[in-house]
Amino acid sequence: MSDTKDTGGNSGGRKPLTVSRKTSGTVKQSFSHGRSKQVVVETKKRRTVGPGGSSGSEGGSAPASGSGKGEPSLEQKLKAIAAQRGITVAELIAQQKALAERKAQQNAREKEIQKDKAAQERLRSEQERKLQEQKEREEAEARRKAEEEARKAAEAAEKERAERASKSSRAKSDFQPAQGGPEPAAEESSSRGKRGKSSRDDRNDRSRNDAPSRGGRGGDSRRRGKLTITSALGDDADRQRSLASVRRARERERERRGGGGNEREKVSVEVTLPETITLQDLAGRMNERVADVVKFMIQQGEMLRGNDIIDADTAELIAEEFGHTVKRVAESDVEIGLEGAEDDPKDLESRPPIVTIMGHVDHGKTSLLDALRKTDVVAGEAGGITQHIGAYQVKLKSGERITFLDTPGHAAFTAMRARGATATDIAIIVVAADDSVMPQTIESINHAKAAGVPIIIAVNKSDLETADPNKVLTDLLQHDVQVESMGGETQSVAVSAKTGLGLDELTDAISLQAELLELKANPNRDADGIVVESQLDKGRGPVATVLVKRGTLKRGDIVVAGTQWGKVRALVDERGQQLKDAGPSQPVEVLGLDGAPDPGEAFVVVDTEARAREITDYRVRTKRQVAGKAGAAARASLDQLLTKLKEGSVETSELPVVVKGDVQGSVEAISQSLDKLSTEEVRARVIHGAVGGISESDVLLAKSSEAPIFAFNVRANKQARDLAEKEGVEIRYYSVIYDLIDDVKATLSGMLAPEKRETFIGYAEILEVFNITKVGKVAGCRITEGKVLRGCGVRLLRDDVVIHEGKLKTLKRFKDEVNEVSSGMECGMAFERYDDIRVGDKIECFQVEEIARTLD
Repeated sequence: MSDTKDTGGNSGGRKPLTVSRKTSGTVKQSFSHGRSKQVVVETKKRRTVGPGGSSGSEGGSAPASGSGKGEPSLEQKLKAIAAQRGITVAELIAQQKALAERKAQQNAREKEIQKDKAAQERLRSEQERKLQEQKEREEAEARRKAEEEARKAAEAAEKERAERASKSSRAKSDFQPAQGGPEPAAEESSSRGKRGKSSRDDRNDRSRNDAPSRGGRGGDSRRRGKLTITSALGDDADRQRSLASVRRARERERERRGGGGNEREKVSVEVTLPETITLQDLAGRMNERVADVVKFMIQQGEMLRGNDIIDADTAELIAEEFGHTVKRVAESDVEIGLEGAEDDPKDLESRPPIVTIMGHVDHGKTSLLDALRKTDVVAGEAGGITQHIGAYQVKLKSGERITFLDTPGHAAFTAMRARGATATDIAIIVVAADDSVMPQTIESINHAKAAGVPIIIAVNKSDLETADPNKVLTDLLQHDVQVESMGGETQSVAVSAKTGLGLDELTDAISLQAELLELKANPNRDADGIVVESQLDKGRGPVATVLVKRGTLKRGDIVVAGTQWGKVRALVDERGQQLKDAGPSQPVEVLGLDGAPDPGEAFVVVDTEARAREITDYRVRTKRQVAGKAGAAARASLDQLLTKLKEGSVETSELPVVVKGDVQGSVEAISQSLDKLSTEEVRARVIHGAVGGISESDVLLAKSSEAPIFAFNVRANKQARDLAEKEGVEIRYYSVIYDLIDDVKATLSGMLAPEKRETFIGYAEILEVFNITKVGKVAGCRITEGKVLRGCGVRLLRDDVVIHEGKLKTLKRFKDEVNEVSSGMECGMAFERYDDIRVGDKIECFQVEEIARTLD
């Protein structure tokens, strides 16, 4: 290596590495203000490789020894770097590749970001260009219209001037002798003869003839007083028409642009803003063009259209920007004043009491009401139980009227009992003398207390030999109900619906309580009340059973009930008779609503259909928002459920069902009961619940969801039955609600995973381990406790620690497969897919039993 040899003759130790292929020199650098600097510059010679692998001046592979013969090779450098980092050369190369790939990915990501930015910039510029083009088109259109208006105005003005000029010419010819000279008339006649009858040439000549007089305004004072009819008429017309036409054109242009100018700034309106509003509606309330409002939002960086919805804060900023004042209102304000003003005490009249009969199932509530009405309603109820609220009005012998609400007693109808307690004045708690206080009895007492209504205890079935009324009254003390006979204030009557015992005392107690309450209402006002029940009747459409609380409900009234509204077409009482009106405390069926309202909703009479639509639209929106939030919460809980499923902590099976019922309350009760049956492992989900018969759409929904249809007191039409048979959809008919609940409960119990119960059967100790060809390792064992069964579960214990759990594959005794080996005997054992066994290990043997589970 000719250029790198050391001539210093240093034989002791290694000489520091130098690069002698470089030639150095100095360069002078000049800077501002007369400053300079000397810089040393080295020039590196290029390495050349000779034939046979011999290197030139840069001898590539010579070791960097003390003789300084060359630089280390690439491999040596890599080894040195790898040794310095404590890794291998392959790992170093892999790291470099990974760094290169990461850098390439970062560069690609930066290119994508730059590309996205460029695309956004192009989109922004394109939008600005479109806005500019639209603005230019609008301005061009405005200019064109202005020019068209000005042209039309000028043509009209010139036409009028021509007419005035012809009139002035005739006038001059008439007055020429009086003015003393034939020259003007002759000149005018000759000029008309030369020019003919062209109105344009005539106007040009008049302009030339009148030029001295017009010019005289500025300087020729001698001709100012010399005035002719032609000059006077032409000059005035020319001056006034041109100025008026321009003024009119400007006013029209200002009006076309929305008023413009100072007049536009003076127009300010008060804008009423709800919680949300569309841009189109906002522009209409401000008397502005929608395009102007949209353009303003685009200038603010919001790409919105006319039908897009904005909140009240944004709408307020827009209105203030356009120079208007704002009045904020809430959407709920549409319901302000819906119930009407309070009644004047002078207008109040006595009304019948509303009495709700409550209690446990089969304690005789409906039978007691039958005895009061002298009718047999129980025969019409499936299974002898009340499936929905019945409303009746009873006229006593004294002429007084009492309205009764009969509520179901089954546990599924909790919501119905709550509604009955809310709509009532007096609650009668029916308790069977032979059964005493039961769960639904306690629930009814709680509902009545929560509603703040007085309670009357009716101890029914007092005629039975097993009856014990005193036990009933004593048990009621535990629930803070103290009757008068025990020093309390609650009335109690022993009755028998079967024999009629105590019915007169019960009606007297109701009348006394009503007299103490002083129940009054104003019948001469718009009616309001509560929806007791609703259903879809095939011949009559939506039917709502309502209870009038105040006012008088008449045919033709516009009624709002929850999210439904309509005009009352007919009023029907519980006996099926048509009524013209219904007064306070009277239950009645209403026909004419556009849908079946939810039971428990309040109904009210409004003045106009527009008001009814406004209220129902608001309630529908509110209901949809609440459902959306509930759906979001359900999705959140579903996400949690999925997380648990991934972790393996829970496994949920779902039973989808479609429920169709005769009334809304029954559908509600069934849905709530099925929800209560659900657990973390199994649950019944009502994918659709509605009133009315089963239709083809219900069958198709059930087919797509793989769900059965539960029909409660309704039937499927022929088309639906045929489609269900064709598609294999199961339809189950029920008339008693607890039969339906029992069937669903049994189905969910069958979906539960069986409970696994482990039973210990014995211990074994490994004495020797044998390695058998084609079999693997086999443990020679002695049974130390219990017994071992073939195929049982086993756990391998080493130093009292479980290291394996599995199944026993082989159990041999003297080379024979056996089913059982008892304590004290020796045997051979092998495990399924496990061979790590040692002498001294213990084997725990057990059995797993699967036990079917049921819902509680």
